[in-house]
Amino acid sequence: MQFETLPGFREFYPDACARRNHVFGRWRQVARAFNFLEYDAPVLEPLELYIEKSGEEIVGQLFNFEDRGGRAVALRPEMTPSLARLIGAKANSLKRPVKWFNIGEHYRYERPQKGRLRAFYQFNVDIFGEPGPSADAELIALLCQTLQSFGLNSEDFKVRLSDRDLWLLMLAAEGLDASGSAAVLGIIDKLERTERGTIIEKLAVILGDAAEKFLGRIEAAIAIRTFSELRSYIECLPLEGDLASQAQARISDWQQLLRHLEAAGAGDFVQIDLGIVRGLAYYTGFVFEAFEASGEGRALAGGGRYDALIKKLGGPDMPAVGFAMGDVTLMDLLDSRGRMPAYVQRPDFIVIIGGEAERDAALGDAAQLRSVGYQVEYPLKSQGFGKQFKAANQSGARLALIYGEDELSRGLVKVRDLASGHELEIGRDQLLQRAPSLLEGGFENETE
Repeated sequence: MQFETLPGFREFYPDACARRNHVFGRWRQVARAFNFLEYDAPVLEPLELYIEKSGEEIVGQLFNFEDRGGRAVALRPEMTPSLARLIGAKANSLKRPVKWFNIGEHYRYERPQKGRLRAFYQFNVDIFGEPGPSADAELIALLCQTLQSFGLNSEDFKVRLSDRDLWLLMLAAEGLDASGSAAVLGIIDKLERTERGTIIEKLAVILGDAAEKFLGRIEAAIAIRTFSELRSYIECLPLEGDLASQAQARISDWQQLLRHLEAAGAGDFVQIDLGIVRGLAYYTGFVFEAFEASGEGRALAGGGRYDALIKKLGGPDMPAVGFAMGDVTLMDLLDSRGRMPAYVQRPDFIVIIGGEAERDAALGDAAQLRSVGYQVEYPLKSQGFGKQFKAANQSGARLALIYGEDELSRGLVKVRDLASGHELEIGRDQLLQRAPSLLEGGFENETE
């Protein structure tokens, strides 16, 4: 019986694994350049952790079950709840700001489709303990630099920047309370994917006959693309007292955030777009999503402020901001732009032996080279020189180490450049010392 992979899951044969590791390597490289520390958490968590964060409706999207101890558990669909628990448990002993990142697999029980699978990897990056816009700017700059590290530029992707706090002020100016504002934000979140008539019907449940005019004002806000337009829009809102003060403070936060992003070299990638509100209710301030510049396809990354979540999950009151980037949509974009290198693993050296008498000596030299990190292919069975040289040329190795009876009797090994066919003999006791120059410059700098 031939078993098949479950829907929405992937195997990673060596070539696919090399592609995946290329992505992981770039993720780690950029996170460490920004001095973020790597962490990890269990892949299996209490189901209640996700219900507490997202509500009962999340259960239908999870791989969840009851374990043998009678506990309701789930495979993690995202990292934020686990991270919030980790931070909350040690918040008092952590030096702030806390800057952590993770690369891990996540699982969602939903219909597999282009850009979305049931098992996927995410790059999660978060900052805790810093309430000001400088933390938001740090993360957005990191996001932009990450995508740039794959060879992408401003013609390939854009980061759409919005503000849930600003939306709440705008909706307060419309006379909506907290529950009405939350309902409207849920409608705005799906605006691009919903027919206009359907949107008006949904808004009418909250606003009655004023729904269509209200939608026009929403559309005017979503059309804003420059900070000067945004400032004018905010200053014209009918707000008084504390709400007016909050609006002015928000203008100041926007100015600071955009200034930092420009200084960090991310200005060309960021575009104001109030149509981004992020559907999850725990977001509390600036929110953002990275998209392919053409607007096609799913989001490459998304995140924002979630200042209340740590406290909601039992920890202290602690500001937080973060984002997640998935591997599936990123690889699709890299493939479409020709930015994903073709990875082939090649050994540095391939060993060729004349017979069993030379095997032990060759194996000893290979062990020394391997111990300092060189990739060495060693023959596991006896074959003639002809077959071994054919295999060596097919392997892609740079150099062959040839052990014959004559060379071994003189304490030498013959080194062949498989590209040029040039050969030289060196002492076996010099092999480790001369290996770097042999590999880096071929035989150009080597003499007998």
